Amino acid sequence: MRRKWAAYRERPRRGRPPTSAECRLLILRMARQNPRWGYFRIRGELLKVGHSVAATTIRSVLLAAGIPPAGRRSELTWKQSLAAHAETLVAADFFSVDTVFFKRLYILIYVHLAKRRVLVANCSAQPTGAWVTQQARNLSWKLEEEGIELGVVVHDRDKKFAPQADAVFKAEGTRVILTPIRAPMANAHAERWIGSGRRECLDWMLIVNQRHLEAVLGEYCLHYNQERPHRSRSQRPPAARGDPMTPVGGRIEQTTRLGGLLGEYRRARLAA
Repeated sequence: MRRKWAAYRERPRRGRPPTSAECRLLILRMARQNPRWGYFRIRGELLKVGHSVAATTIRSVLLAAGIPPAGRRSELTWKQSLAAHAETLVAADFFSVDTVFFKRLYILIYVHLAKRRVLVANCSAQPTGAWVTQQARNLSWKLEEEGIELGVVVHDRDKKFAPQADAVFKAEGTRVILTPIRAPMANAHAERWIGSGRRECLDWMLIVNQRHLEAVLGEYCLHYNQERPHRSRSQRPPAARGDPMTPVGGRIEQTTRLGGLLGEYRRARLAA
């Protein structure tokens, strides 16, 4: 019996050979990096790199990893859609600040998603439809001056966003998207800026009146756009151009705003 079964060791194995771990990882990598590729498209790419795998095997590997077919895999999520249209997308939102005399002021912001730059930040005690419409015009003029093409404006269903303001954008061919009810993450970029503005500035200031708030907002927007590093911009300010300056000597100086509440560091320029 030992001699009989020992002879089977020398025979070639029959059936489909097992898929190597390297090939499985490559299948998962291709599917995740290229969501529109189907099983036969992935099989063709695998043949180019020396892996001969059947389409049914690719299907089994992907289903075991919980990755759906290309039809469902290629659907854009809301996050991917925002990233795809970031260059032409602006997010808008309202938030409020109370003065020391218990008067409520409303702030309207417009944030450019690609650069995370605040384009417009104005306040009013009574954000009427005419005032909001004028802010929409100001945004359109600013974008036209800077050569930025506006394709999509995202804001929530707040009644302070007057239909006349949306009509200003629609007249220029811009699409206005309203976020779902009670879904702050749908407008996460504007909400993130509001949180930063409160934590870094407004929560530490006693606002006297609208004129005071306008001055504080102006200083914070200058700091945010031109001085404050941003993680999504590789630790560069939103308005920065090019790579960070390399150290070339010189004394390091600190510049402050709002009485030292906001600050940044930079090297002093060397005398010519």
